[in-house]
Amino acid sequence: MKRGRDNRSVSASLKRLKDAAADEKVNLFPPVIEAVKLYATVGEICDSLREVFGEYHEYGVI
Repeated sequence: MKRGRDNRSVSASLKRLKDAAADEKVNLFPPVIEAVKLYATVGEICDSLREVFGEYHEYGVI
């Protein structure tokens, strides 16, 4: 799947998702849907969001 997709478009889409996540007034669903349509993986999408929000652990966000 990754070989057949336009990786530049996916990277740009993930960047837009990360930028949207940094702005609390922006709805995240449109950039997530865009990334999915471009065949970004769930892991890539989650990694982009983790870069902004961090990762939850029982004892706090890392």
